[in-house]
Amino acid sequence: MDSILNNLKQEFKQGTITNKLIYINVGIFLLFSILGVFSYLFQFDFQAILNKLYLPANPSILIKQPWSFLSYMFLHSGFLHLLFNMVWLHFGGKLFLQYLNPKQLLSAYILGGFFGGILFIIAYNYVPAFELLAAQASAVGASASVLAIVIAIATYTPNYPVQFPFIGFIKLKYIAIFMVLLDILSIPKGNAGGHIAHLGGALFGYLYIKQLQTGNNLNINLSNFLERLINIFKTKSKLKKVHKRAKSDYEFNAEKSAKQ
Repeated sequence: MDSILNNLKQEFKQGTITNKLIYINVGIFLLFSILGVFSYLFQFDFQAILNKLYLPANPSILIKQPWSFLSYMFLHSGFLHLLFNMVWLHFGGKLFLQYLNPKQLLSAYILGGFFGGILFIIAYNYVPAFELLAAQASAVGASASVLAIVIAIATYTPNYPVQFPFIGFIKLKYIAIFMVLLDILSIPKGNAGGHIAHLGGALFGYLYIKQLQTGNNLNINLSNFLERLINIFKTKSKLKKVHKRAKSDYEFNAEKSAKQ
Protein backbone atom coordinates (compact mmCIF):
# COMPACT_ATOMS: atom_id res chain seq x y z
CA MET A 1 0.00 0.00 0.00
CA ASP A 2 2.84 2.37 0.91
CA SER A 3 4.58 1.67 -2.39
CA ILE A 4 1.40 2.50 -4.31
CA LEU A 5 1.03 5.79 -2.45
CA ASN A 6 4.69 6.61 -3.00
CA ASN A 7 4.35 5.88 -6.71
CA LEU A 8 1.31 8.14 -6.94
CA LYS A 9 3.15 10.93 -5.12
CA GLN A 10 6.13 10.55 -7.43
CA GLU A 11 3.96 10.60 -10.54
CA PHE A 12 2.16 13.70 -9.25
CA LYS A 13 5.43 15.54 -8.58
CA GLN A 14 6.93 14.64 -11.95
CA GLY A 15 3.79 15.01 -14.04
CA THR A 16 2.82 17.96 -16.20
CA ILE A 17 0.31 20.47 -14.92
CA THR A 18 -2.30 18.76 -17.09
CA ASN A 19 -1.68 15.45 -15.35
CA LYS A 20 -1.76 17.13 -11.96
CA LEU A 21 -5.15 18.68 -12.68
CA ILE A 22 -6.40 15.26 -13.76
CA TYR A 23 -5.03 13.64 -10.59
CA ILE A 24 -6.70 16.29 -8.44
CA ASN A 25 -10.07 15.93 -10.17
CA VAL A 26 -9.96 12.12 -9.98
CA GLY A 27 -8.75 12.18 -6.38
CA ILE A 28 -11.55 14.50 -5.29
CA PHE A 29 -14.10 12.36 -7.12
CA LEU A 30 -12.88 9.19 -5.38
CA LEU A 31 -12.83 10.90 -1.98
CA PHE A 32 -16.35 12.23 -2.32
CA SER A 33 -17.61 8.92 -3.69
CA ILE A 34 -16.28 7.16 -0.59
CA LEU A 35 -17.86 9.81 1.64
CA GLY A 36 -21.12 9.22 -0.22
CA VAL A 37 -20.99 5.54 0.72
CA PHE A 38 -20.41 6.43 4.38
CA SER A 39 -23.27 8.92 4.27
CA TYR A 40 -25.57 6.13 3.10
CA LEU A 41 -24.35 3.68 5.74
CA PHE A 42 -24.44 6.11 8.66
CA GLN A 43 -27.32 8.24 7.40
CA PHE A 44 -25.85 11.73 7.51
CA ASP A 45 -26.72 14.50 5.08
CA PHE A 46 -23.80 14.47 2.68
CA GLN A 47 -25.75 16.39 0.04
CA ALA A 48 -25.78 19.42 2.33
CA ILE A 49 -21.97 19.38 2.25
CA LEU A 50 -21.93 19.10 -1.55
CA ASN A 51 -24.36 22.00 -1.87
CA LYS A 52 -21.82 24.18 -0.09
CA LEU A 53 -19.27 23.34 -2.78
CA TYR A 54 -21.51 23.56 -5.86
CA LEU A 55 -21.87 26.98 -7.52
CA PRO A 56 -25.39 28.31 -6.82
CA ALA A 57 -27.25 30.52 -9.27
CA ASN A 58 -29.00 32.24 -6.37
CA PRO A 59 -26.95 35.34 -5.39
CA SER A 60 -28.24 35.26 -1.80
CA ILE A 61 -26.77 31.76 -1.40
CA LEU A 62 -23.61 32.53 -3.37
CA ILE A 63 -22.66 35.42 -1.12
CA LYS A 64 -22.50 32.97 1.79
CA GLN A 65 -20.21 30.54 -0.05
CA PRO A 66 -17.95 32.51 -2.42
CA TRP A 67 -15.43 29.65 -2.42
CA SER A 68 -17.83 27.69 -4.61
CA PHE A 69 -16.54 29.70 -7.60
CA LEU A 70 -13.39 27.61 -7.26
CA SER A 71 -14.63 24.37 -5.71
CA TYR A 72 -17.33 23.69 -8.32
CA MET A 73 -14.77 23.29 -11.12
CA PHE A 74 -13.09 20.36 -9.35
CA LEU A 75 -16.27 18.37 -8.63
CA HIS A 76 -18.31 16.05 -10.86
CA SER A 77 -21.82 14.64 -10.72
CA GLY A 78 -20.88 11.13 -11.87
CA PHE A 79 -18.24 8.88 -13.38
CA LEU A 80 -19.11 9.58 -17.02
CA HIS A 81 -19.12 13.32 -16.31
CA LEU A 82 -15.61 12.98 -14.87
CA LEU A 83 -14.38 10.67 -17.65
CA PHE A 84 -15.54 12.90 -20.47
CA ASN A 85 -13.95 15.99 -18.92
CA MET A 86 -10.66 14.27 -18.13
CA VAL A 87 -10.33 12.86 -21.65
CA TRP A 88 -10.76 16.32 -23.12
CA LEU A 89 -8.47 17.85 -20.50
CA HIS A 90 -5.76 15.34 -21.40
CA PHE A 91 -6.15 16.03 -25.11
CA GLY A 92 -6.46 19.81 -24.86
CA GLY A 93 -3.85 20.20 -22.13
CA LYS A 94 -1.24 18.12 -23.93
CA LEU A 95 -1.64 20.19 -27.09
CA PHE A 96 -1.80 23.46 -25.12
CA LEU A 97 1.59 22.80 -23.52
CA GLN A 98 3.22 22.28 -26.91
CA TYR A 99 2.77 25.99 -27.60
CA LEU A 100 2.12 27.75 -24.28
CA ASN A 101 3.36 27.41 -20.71
CA PRO A 102 1.95 25.74 -17.56
CA LYS A 103 1.05 29.04 -15.91
CA GLN A 104 -1.07 29.97 -18.90
CA LEU A 105 -2.79 26.58 -18.84
CA LEU A 106 -3.64 26.91 -15.15
CA SER A 107 -4.86 30.45 -15.78
CA ALA A 108 -7.11 29.23 -18.58
CA TYR A 109 -8.47 26.44 -16.36
CA ILE A 110 -9.21 28.62 -13.32
CA LEU A 111 -10.39 31.74 -15.14
CA GLY A 112 -12.30 29.72 -17.73
CA GLY A 113 -14.21 28.02 -14.92
CA PHE A 114 -14.79 31.36 -13.22
CA PHE A 115 -16.03 32.97 -16.44
CA GLY A 116 -18.30 30.01 -17.12
CA GLY A 117 -19.72 30.33 -13.62
CA ILE A 118 -20.39 34.04 -14.12
CA LEU A 119 -22.29 33.42 -17.35
CA PHE A 120 -24.28 30.63 -15.66
CA ILE A 121 -25.34 32.97 -12.82
CA ILE A 122 -26.23 35.83 -15.18
CA ALA A 123 -28.29 33.56 -17.44
CA TYR A 124 -30.25 32.00 -14.59
CA ASN A 125 -31.09 35.37 -13.08
CA TYR A 126 -31.89 37.37 -16.20
CA VAL A 127 -33.06 34.96 -18.93
CA PRO A 128 -36.85 34.39 -18.66
CA ALA A 129 -36.62 30.67 -19.46
CA PHE A 130 -34.68 30.06 -16.24
CA GLU A 131 -36.43 32.45 -13.83
CA LEU A 132 -38.25 29.69 -11.95
CA LEU A 133 -35.09 27.59 -11.66
CA ALA A 134 -32.65 30.18 -10.36
CA ALA A 135 -33.49 29.70 -6.68
CA GLN A 136 -32.38 26.05 -6.64
CA ALA A 137 -30.04 25.72 -9.63
CA SER A 138 -26.34 25.03 -9.18
CA ALA A 139 -23.37 24.29 -11.43
CA VAL A 140 -20.80 21.54 -10.95
CA GLY A 141 -17.99 20.17 -13.09
CA ALA A 142 -14.75 21.09 -14.85
CA SER A 143 -16.40 21.38 -18.27
CA ALA A 144 -16.15 25.18 -18.52
CA SER A 145 -12.49 25.05 -17.49
CA VAL A 146 -11.69 22.24 -19.91
CA LEU A 147 -13.50 23.86 -22.80
CA ALA A 148 -11.62 27.09 -22.12
CA ILE A 149 -8.36 25.19 -22.64
CA VAL A 150 -9.57 23.42 -25.80
CA ILE A 151 -10.95 26.59 -27.39
CA ALA A 152 -7.85 28.54 -26.37
CA ILE A 153 -5.48 26.20 -28.15
CA ALA A 154 -7.86 25.93 -31.12
CA THR A 155 -7.73 29.72 -31.37
CA TYR A 156 -3.94 29.72 -31.06
CA THR A 157 -3.34 26.99 -33.66
CA PRO A 158 -6.63 26.58 -35.58
CA ASN A 159 -5.23 24.49 -38.41
CA TYR A 160 -3.60 21.86 -36.22
CA PRO A 161 -4.59 18.45 -37.69
CA VAL A 162 -6.23 15.95 -35.35
CA GLN A 163 -6.53 12.35 -36.54
CA PHE A 164 -9.70 10.37 -35.86
CA PRO A 165 -10.16 6.64 -36.54
CA PHE A 166 -12.09 5.91 -39.75
CA ILE A 167 -12.38 9.64 -40.49
CA GLY A 168 -8.87 10.93 -40.98
CA PHE A 169 -7.48 14.34 -40.13
CA ILE A 170 -9.72 17.20 -39.03
CA LYS A 171 -8.48 20.70 -38.30
CA LEU A 172 -8.72 21.69 -34.65
CA LYS A 173 -10.82 24.76 -35.42
CA TYR A 174 -13.62 22.59 -36.81
CA ILE A 175 -13.62 20.44 -33.69
CA ALA A 176 -13.89 23.59 -31.58
CA ILE A 177 -16.73 24.98 -33.68
CA PHE A 178 -18.58 21.66 -33.44
CA MET A 179 -18.25 21.60 -29.64
CA VAL A 180 -19.55 25.15 -29.28
CA LEU A 181 -22.48 24.56 -31.64
CA LEU A 182 -23.34 21.34 -29.82
CA ASP A 183 -23.56 23.21 -26.52
CA ILE A 184 -25.71 25.97 -28.03
CA LEU A 185 -28.14 23.51 -29.62
CA SER A 186 -28.31 21.42 -26.44
CA ILE A 187 -29.51 24.27 -24.18
CA PRO A 188 -33.26 23.56 -24.64
CA LYS A 189 -32.78 19.80 -24.28
CA GLY A 190 -31.64 19.63 -20.66
CA ASN A 191 -28.79 20.70 -18.38
CA ALA A 192 -29.08 24.22 -19.73
CA GLY A 193 -26.95 25.61 -16.91
CA GLY A 194 -24.10 23.26 -17.75
CA HIS A 195 -24.16 24.15 -21.44
CA ILE A 196 -24.25 27.87 -20.66
CA ALA A 197 -21.26 27.49 -18.34
CA HIS A 198 -19.46 25.60 -21.12
CA LEU A 199 -20.07 28.50 -23.48
CA GLY A 200 -18.73 30.93 -20.89
CA GLY A 201 -15.55 28.90 -20.63
CA ALA A 202 -15.28 28.68 -24.42
CA LEU A 203 -15.71 32.44 -24.76
CA PHE A 204 -12.99 33.05 -22.20
CA GLY A 205 -10.62 30.64 -23.97
CA TYR A 206 -11.09 32.54 -27.22
CA LEU A 207 -10.64 35.96 -25.60
CA TYR A 208 -7.65 34.74 -23.60
CA ILE A 209 -5.67 33.89 -26.72
CA LYS A 210 -6.81 36.98 -28.62
CA GLN A 211 -5.58 39.14 -25.75
CA LEU A 212 -2.33 37.18 -25.61
CA GLN A 213 -1.79 37.75 -29.32
CA THR A 214 -2.14 41.50 -28.81
CA GLY A 215 0.40 41.46 -25.97
CA ASN A 216 -2.10 41.55 -23.10
CA ASN A 217 -1.48 38.49 -20.94
CA LEU A 218 -4.55 38.00 -18.74
CA ASN A 219 -2.77 35.71 -16.31
CA ILE A 220 -0.15 38.24 -15.14
CA ASN A 221 -2.42 39.85 -12.53
CA LEU A 222 -3.90 36.76 -10.88
CA SER A 223 -2.56 37.67 -7.43
CA ASN A 224 -0.63 35.59 -4.95
CA PHE A 225 -3.33 32.92 -5.00
CA LEU A 226 -2.39 31.80 -8.49
CA GLU A 227 1.30 31.96 -7.63
CA ARG A 228 0.70 29.58 -4.73
CA LEU A 229 -1.17 27.23 -7.02
CA ILE A 230 1.74 27.34 -9.45
CA ASN A 231 4.13 26.39 -6.64
CA ILE A 232 1.93 23.41 -5.77
CA PHE A 233 1.80 22.29 -9.39
CA LYS A 234 5.45 23.06 -10.12
CA THR A 235 7.29 20.08 -11.57
CA LYS A 236 10.71 19.23 -10.17
CA SER A 237 12.94 17.62 -12.76
CA LYS A 238 16.61 16.80 -13.21
CA LEU A 239 18.70 18.91 -15.53
CA LYS A 240 19.11 17.29 -18.88
CA LYS A 241 20.11 18.21 -22.38
CA VAL A 242 17.20 18.59 -24.76
CA HIS A 243 16.85 19.52 -28.38
CA LYS A 244 13.96 21.77 -29.30
CA ARG A 245 12.79 23.26 -32.55
CA ALA A 246 13.56 26.92 -33.09
CA LYS A 247 10.75 29.24 -32.07
CA SER A 248 9.05 31.55 -34.50
CA ASP A 249 9.15 35.30 -33.89
CA TYR A 250 5.52 35.17 -32.81
CA GLU A 251 6.05 32.34 -30.33
CA PHE A 252 9.15 34.08 -28.92
CA ASN A 253 7.27 37.35 -28.43
CA ALA A 254 4.26 35.59 -26.90
CA GLU A 255 6.46 33.72 -24.43
CA LYS A 256 8.38 36.89 -23.61
CA SER A 257 5.10 38.66 -22.93
CA ALA A 258 3.97 35.82 -20.67
CA LYS A 259 7.08 36.16 -18.52
CA GLN A 260 6.83 39.92 -18.05
